[in-house]
Amino acid sequence: MVHMDLLVIVVLIVVVLAAAAVVTALVAPVQVRRAVALERAVADHQIELRSQAFDLQLDSVHAELRRVTDALANWQRDGARTHGELVTGLAEASRSTAALASTTGQLREALASPKARGQWGERMAEDVLRLAGFVEGVNYRRQQQVPGGGVPDLTFLLPGDQVLHMDVKFPVSNYLRSLEAATAAEREAAEVAFVRDVRSRIKEITNRGYIQRGVTVGYVLLFVPNESVYGFMHQRDPGLIDVALAQRVVLCSPFTLFAVLAVIRQAAESLALAQTSDEVLACLASFGEQWDRFAAQLELVGKRLDSAHGAFDDLAGPRRRQLQKELDVLADLRDCRSPPAESPPSVRKVAG
Repeated sequence: MVHMDLLVIVVLIVVVLAAAAVVTALVAPVQVRRAVALERAVADHQIELRSQAFDLQLDSVHAELRRVTDALANWQRDGARTHGELVTGLAEASRSTAALASTTGQLREALASPKARGQWGERMAEDVLRLAGFVEGVNYRRQQQVPGGGVPDLTFLLPGDQVLHMDVKFPVSNYLRSLEAATAAEREAAEVAFVRDVRSRIKEITNRGYIQRGVTVGYVLLFVPNESVYGFMHQRDPGLIDVALAQRVVLCSPFTLFAVLAVIRQAAESLALAQTSDEVLACLASFGEQWDRFAAQLELVGKRLDSAHGAFDDLAGPRRRQLQKELDVLADLRDCRSPPAESPPSVRKVAG
């Protein structure tokens, strides 16, 4: 009996296992198909995502390529324009250089004569004088001969009836030759000749009678019409300024001349102010003297008025009362010795 029960249980177990196997066999393909379909769907989705990402990257690459292409095109256009401008600038510079060379040549030829150098220096000096506010005939004079026979280009009028002479003819021909020299030897020779010309000009000015005791100040001005020439001159010959001052010659460039003119103008204004102050002081002294006289006369008149007032008070007071007493006595006598009658007008007037 027990064996039968066990057998039945075993059979049931076998049947259940067999049924489970059958069910598994039937269900497995379905699950496999579903899994495959799911994997395909996932794969398709991933492919689609990758395709979209690739498209985005491709669009970005296309945009970057377009940007690079545009930048390259702009660079090419800018390069062409810059090249054109460079060519135009070089051509303009070439023309300017040629014009400058021509102008320099003309200037050198024009300044070859002392008269032309003097006219150029005068023009530069006039510009400085105009900027400084100087007026011809008031602050300076032109081409006025001095007792020594020389004729300075400009004569500045200083306080105290003194003058300061200035010469504007300056030798620059060798300086221009040094600028046009093709070799170092030619440049050196021109520079040496330029310094020699300047020293000779300084010595020449000192022999023209531009410095006169009691009439002029102790120096004379030599105008250098260009700042570059002025700087080169001192750079080439540092001792030149000592040589000039030893001969009482002051070298002036346009800038330094402006400073000298400012000092001259300030000195003239200070002198005018001092003269005006002296005149004011003289007027004050005269006013003080007149005031003293006025005060003395006023005091005298006051004393006389006081005396007259005292005399008037004496007349109007005691003298009048004394006269009135006498009149009263006369009236009493008249009343006593004559019948009453109307007093004469003269007596009434005195009695009143």
